[in-house]
Amino acid sequence: MMTESTISTISDGVERAAGVYAELRRTRPVTRRDLKNYVKVFLGIDVPDKRICPEHQSPMDYLWHTFRESKSEPRATNHDAIVWANRAGGKTELAAVATLLDCLFKPNCQVRILGGSGEQASRMYEYLTGFLCHGYEQFLAGPVRKTKCHFINGSAVEVLTQSAASVRGQHVQKLRCDELELFDEDVFAAAKFTTQSTPEITAGMELISTMHRPYGLMHEVVTSAPKFGTPVFKWCVWEVIEKCVGRNCSQCPLSGDCRGRAKVANGYLKIDDCITQMRRASRACWEAEMLCTRPSRQNVVFGEFDPAVHVQPVDYDPNLPLYRALDFGFVNPFVCLWIQVDDAGTVRVIDEYIRSRATIDVHAVEIKSRTPVAEEKVTATFCDPAGKSVNDVTGTSAVRELRSFGIVVRFKRSGILEGIELIRRAIRSGDGKSSLIVSPRCPRLIEAMECYHYPESANTPGELPQKDGLYDHPIDALRYFFINQTHSSKTTARRY
Repeated sequence: MMTESTISTISDGVERAAGVYAELRRTRPVTRRDLKNYVKVFLGIDVPDKRICPEHQSPMDYLWHTFRESKSEPRATNHDAIVWANRAGGKTELAAVATLLDCLFKPNCQVRILGGSGEQASRMYEYLTGFLCHGYEQFLAGPVRKTKCHFINGSAVEVLTQSAASVRGQHVQKLRCDELELFDEDVFAAAKFTTQSTPEITAGMELISTMHRPYGLMHEVVTSAPKFGTPVFKWCVWEVIEKCVGRNCSQCPLSGDCRGRAKVANGYLKIDDCITQMRRASRACWEAEMLCTRPSRQNVVFGEFDPAVHVQPVDYDPNLPLYRALDFGFVNPFVCLWIQVDDAGTVRVIDEYIRSRATIDVHAVEIKSRTPVAEEKVTATFCDPAGKSVNDVTGTSAVRELRSFGIVVRFKRSGILEGIELIRRAIRSGDGKSSLIVSPRCPRLIEAMECYHYPESANTPGELPQKDGLYDHPIDALRYFFINQTHSSKTTARRY
């Protein structure tokens, strides 16, 4: 039987332990290990911290990047980040963890949550409020409201609606954009101007999503990330799946993709759940949503274009005829492609020139300087028939201007679908053979071949592709080549 002295001693010990626990809750993690342990102890989340695929990162890599503000190291210009991860990969919950940590340990940190839909933004905020209701009430300044909450240290979180009006006028330190793939482009454009650093906090805009489409916003920001130095934190199902123990790989439906990766994993996704999801989904969706290997190409125009097959080093061959194909533009890009056709009928796109906001005289000089033969030795230059139209400002036409620089162009009127079908046939004919090669020197054309798509509402391939001002222009130039070269006997050369 315990004495009063023993009970008192135990009570004092429990009280001291509770005090230590409370003090640790208020203590800012200093190292990566501290941060992982803090989240595990106080939020009950064991953040996966192992890179399984060589080119990927772990969820913990992202959390450490977004949290750290080291005064001992040179200050980063920004804390921007892109998170590309699989469905059920913990993106939204982890971003809510980052939001809580920002507000607790970075006084006067203003955080805004912007989702691809109101439901998506609310989901991150619900994770956050769930954390707050389990031991963090003491840090709050007032009640937790439906779309905002404030902290006693001056930090605050607010959910923004998916509208440009909601975003404009915001000046915050952290903006977390969840499910970027679903964003309205005007809202995303406005959101880029919202973050602002303080002497203590480096501002950051985080773009979080799976990548559903090869032509969506997520594809755009991931592709441009190296140019701007923005880190991309990418993980897939293997970084977040539970460790596989006692299963026979030869009998596992995941084995073709897994190849033993789950044997060394340390995540939380149940293997049986992943097997069920794989069986429910198409292969394209499984690869895009869970493996993060490539977006679904179900809505793209040239779904059979494969860089591994169609992109090969190919140079100018003086023994083959040389063609050029032009698509006119000013705000939208002006495009010139250099093309040859070999004796087997293979179309070889050997170079590209794409530039916006320049006049015809500038383009003409560039085209002639990049053409590997004298102008009179160019077999033909094909163009958009619209180039013959007289410009109201200049009083002349693009065709006439080019002629004044010694570049004679030809054209044939045609429908868009006719040219698309000719390109498709070159990519893969009815007998399964390909007669199209694109040089790696043509990155914009290659990207267009992968991303040129039908409108989101399109249900049949008979509908016209999307005129997006980005991918359609290189494709239009390629169309003009196929239309004119195929009907060379009917091609028109006119004087204006």
